[in-house]
Amino acid sequence: MSIGFGIFLMAVGAIVAWALPGLWQVEGANWTLIGYILLGAGALVTLFGIIMAARSGRSSQVSRSRVDPDSGMRVERTERRDDVI
Repeated sequence: MSIGFGIFLMAVGAIVAWALPGLWQVEGANWTLIGYILLGAGALVTLFGIIMAARSGRSSQVSRSRVDPDSGMRVERTERRDDVI
């Protein structure tokens, strides 16, 4: 989701930076600067989304449950493994 939002921000930033200043002028608003800020924010959000997606693919979780023969209670064990390269 964050990768798509980052691409959306970059698209809006490109429109604001390069198309809007020629079409619409507002006193005190620098559309080019606002567009470049949106482009940078979109690039950061996209990069962060790619990093988070890559990290979530390297972890695994294994759950095991069994009944303890002495007490008759169910014992659950969850093991999470993060393979960091």
